[in-house]
Amino acid sequence: MSRPRAALHRAAPALGLFAAARLTGMAVVSLWAWHIGRSPRALLATSWDSRWYVGIATQGYGRTVYWPDGAVQSDLAFFPLYPGLIRAVVSVLPVTGGTAGLLLSWAAAGAAAWGVYAVVERLHGRRLATLVVLLWGLLPHAVVLSMAYTEPLLTAFAAWSLYALVSGRWLWAGALAGLAGLARPNGIAVAAAVCAVACCELWRRRGTKGGRAPVWAAAALAPAGWLGYVLWVGVRRGDVPGGYFAVQRGWTSRFDLGLGSLRVIRGMVTGPTFLGFPMALLIAGAGVLLFVLLLLDRPPLALVVYTGVLVLITVGGSGFFESKPRFLLPAFPLLLPLAAALAKARPRAAVAVIAALAGLSFCYGTYLTVAPMAL
Repeated sequence: MSRPRAALHRAAPALGLFAAARLTGMAVVSLWAWHIGRSPRALLATSWDSRWYVGIATQGYGRTVYWPDGAVQSDLAFFPLYPGLIRAVVSVLPVTGGTAGLLLSWAAAGAAAWGVYAVVERLHGRRLATLVVLLWGLLPHAVVLSMAYTEPLLTAFAAWSLYALVSGRWLWAGALAGLAGLARPNGIAVAAAVCAVACCELWRRRGTKGGRAPVWAAAALAPAGWLGYVLWVGVRRGDVPGGYFAVQRGWTSRFDLGLGSLRVIRGMVTGPTFLGFPMALLIAGAGVLLFVLLLLDRPPLALVVYTGVLVLITVGGSGFFESKPRFLLPAFPLLLPLAAALAKARPRAAVAVIAALAGLSFCYGTYLTVAPMAL
């Protein structure tokens, strides 16, 4: 049996559990959509950011929306890999852009689950890897993995880049990190991990003459996708270093060390709000706690940097507060402490916890698809 086939065979139980979790979640969304007279496909394929991605795929960049409150939303805020893939699928299959986006997201979610399994299996064995994949598919906001969004694509490239990194495949690690950087703004976390590990490796090999070229190449490739798009937007906007960040400010998105988030939290305390806001606060807080627990276990540097950058961007950034759980979705190493605890628990207790998570995931995920707030 070939290596990839053997690896897929080992991952099959975890992937089966992940598929069962997501298919059940989609079934619950579909039943509720039919109950309220909505189209399940429309909820999954054309909600919020999905419409922007499909628009870029079909018409290219150039759309800007001006809102009465002064917000200026340009489609240049969206990175190009996902809409480019949608356009490629539409050109070869008789499907609409929304359906193409769903097909891509579902395929990417499967590839991501396999990559997550591969990383954790290499570091901690099959049992913990299976638990992490299952937990990832049962997160409260895991419905995003079944929608036409870019988180599955980013996580797929990120997981396999991290796997290449921990297994010493430098060129693969750099190339996949570069693609991750073309998928989403927080794809820079993958490049940061590759560059940090590359710097440590180059320091370790100082004084030696051979074997350093692949490490240098990985460090150069890793940020190329993210940096290339940011600079392209800057050129298009006439402000090379700041054009992209000006676009993000138009969406009220900026890195302010969490000051904007504190204002949102204060508003939650003093007035009515949607369920998604306190849930976002709870999930972001849980993410910070899990990151501390992850650090106590002394994981490899690649996982520390990758997860730390994602947590920092999520907690320190302002903008769409209700979207913070989605920004943490690619941070699968955060689930390692929880998976380790479940592995040590009594089977009955572990099953009860997983069942409770499943109920929360399916119900809250359905709420997110119909709630009147950005996902």
